[in-house]
Amino acid sequence: MKSREGELLFLYIIFDLVILNTVLFFLFNFTNSLPGLSLHDQNAYYMHANLSWIITYFLFTKKNLYLRDGFINRIKRITIRISIFVVIALLLAYFFMPRSTYSRVFLFKYAFGFYMGKLLFYYCLYEYLSYKRKKGYHVNRTIIVGLNNTGKLLGRIIDVNPMLGYDFIGFVSDKEVQEPSLLGKVEELEEIIKKHNVEIIFVTLALFHGEDNSKEFLRMCNRLGVRLRFVPEHQQWFRNKINAESVGRLVILNPQEMPLDDIESRFFKRLFDIVFSTLVILLVLSWLVPLIALLSLLSSPGPVFFVQKRTGIVNREFNCFKFRSMQVNNDSDNKQATANDNRITALGKFLRKSNIDEFPQFLNVFMGDMSVVGPRPHMVKHTEMYNKLIENYLQRHYIRPGVTGWAQVNGYRGETNELWKMQKRVDYDMEYLENWNYWWDIKIIFQTIFGKDVKKNA
Repeated sequence: MKSREGELLFLYIIFDLVILNTVLFFLFNFTNSLPGLSLHDQNAYYMHANLSWIITYFLFTKKNLYLRDGFINRIKRITIRISIFVVIALLLAYFFMPRSTYSRVFLFKYAFGFYMGKLLFYYCLYEYLSYKRKKGYHVNRTIIVGLNNTGKLLGRIIDVNPMLGYDFIGFVSDKEVQEPSLLGKVEELEEIIKKHNVEIIFVTLALFHGEDNSKEFLRMCNRLGVRLRFVPEHQQWFRNKINAESVGRLVILNPQEMPLDDIESRFFKRLFDIVFSTLVILLVLSWLVPLIALLSLLSSPGPVFFVQKRTGIVNREFNCFKFRSMQVNNDSDNKQATANDNRITALGKFLRKSNIDEFPQFLNVFMGDMSVVGPRPHMVKHTEMYNKLIENYLQRHYIRPGVTGWAQVNGYRGETNELWKMQKRVDYDMEYLENWNYWWDIKIIFQTIFGKDVKKNA
């Protein structure tokens, strides 16, 4: 069973090991706790401490993942786990560490430092994520359909666990009850989604309120570009379902499952984006921007960058950067560039043909608005227009848009003066979403640089 516990486990164990090793590094290098200890013996301490914590963590994994009563609950769990960690460390030291160099006093010192470091780090993280959620930063606006015990429990878990990244807006239910967070009835769901800019829906109706209703929920969410999760009220029937996730003890079914729903995949893709974009900014943009700025000034008056609102992940708008390739005009947000467009400058023709005009988007990648590889972001007017013309068009926004993409390396870029051209883009984008893997990204980057089709329609 795929689980949100597994996702949080991956993050928490990284956080904890960083804190633990930071404490050890500080004690070894900035205190006189163990003077004269050789590098070999220091490495033995590192190995012993890390192994002890990993064993502790996996023995008591789910006891520390979710909060039910705010941060005070985590303090209790951290205290218990550190106590267990000390016991395991002592046992491992007794059997495997040389008694001539091992100090139990030093163990208690770094265990205490580790304990205080965890409390401080997780308190700051908890407060930071709570603040971000209140401000609406980097969270998914969430509603729960179904005001029953399952829905209430899920709402409570979401509300006190900012690490999950959800901003709980309220419930949708046909029940006639006095509930301050009740937003409306199920028949009003589409209007509620639009009104509150909802990005993910949890449906907790009994047996999904019937098979036909579950399909209707799915069709609606795909059409609106909203992520959907089903939460069975009769949980015991779904405990062993292979394609299930879980939040707390609640089984969550994902009818829109795709590879980048996995947090580890998203983490490594984002890590690659940061490293790649940093290298481009330092090694290319550092000299390219001044050069293009000079050439642009000589070519036509106006700014070096062209900034346009485009549609990003979960339909959020962002400012997309490009090198300006046109004369300054009032139609840039409404009229797409066409072949022999008289707005394009002489320099702009070269920039577009060589794809150099897209290089500033690595700034968007670094800031998290885009990825190196993904569906190309379209201007807002096109998003609104093609959403009405192409079925499930907004599904392509389930992931970050890319500087390059699978559609582009297959020749589907540039002007979309016929509907079939945009339909082909969407088809390639959906193929990428549904079958993504790391090596595919590398292949697309390689084809972007060396492929022939990528230059079509430039």
